Amino acid sequence: MTLLDLTRRVETGMPTYPGDPPVAVESHADFEADGYRVSRLELGTHAGTHVDAPAHTEPDGATLDDFPVEELRFTARVADCRDAGPRGRIGPDAIPEHLEPRVDFLVFRTGWEDEWGTERMPDHPALAPETARGCAERGLSVGIDALSPDPTGGDGVPAHHAILGAGLLVVENLRGLDALPTDRTFDLYVMPLRVDADGAPARVVADAETGLIRRRDER
Repeated sequence: MTLLDLTRRVETGMPTYPGDPPVAVESHADFEADGYRVSRLELGTHAGTHVDAPAHTEPDGATLDDFPVEELRFTARVADCRDAGPRGRIGPDAIPEHLEPRVDFLVFRTGWEDEWGTERMPDHPALAPETARGCAERGLSVGIDALSPDPTGGDGVPAHHAILGAGLLVVENLRGLDALPTDRTFDLYVMPLRVDADGAPARVVADAETGLIRRRDER
């Protein structure tokens, strides 16, 4: 088994979506004064690598606590969209034509993880509305290596509405996507904090060998 951690480290001052709460990891107790160590975390529900639940944009949408843990393991594929460019729109042709029936998560690799913390970070590519609708129609939750599947600072969040409105999930700020297989499926584990909220930071891990093992077993 080869596990790949696709998660940003939570740390003081890390980049956040414009207007979201800042992140702080501070000492509450230490060995010298207390004989043990406790840290205090301050962050929003959409800090770092995180999951958007339908309740994020849909008034009657499900919260994270409505998703049983077995629904947080996915069979995923990568869509390579690195040619979209700054503020580009990713069209529906990015969705692989022949997805296996069990695929239920699509990871959009834009290359924008390299812009984490730079001035160009908000200029990431985004899904065209028809692309998001195509994912929703196929029952695909979506992940992206950028701040959002919608344009940051744009008018509205049509991609969020399409995907979350279908009862699916959105994962943002992924990293390390260059290590994922691009020609086959793999297992993806999305494990947010267990909180009855609109979203939460998550540990996102891919099993890069799963799809290969399945293919061998199916021969």
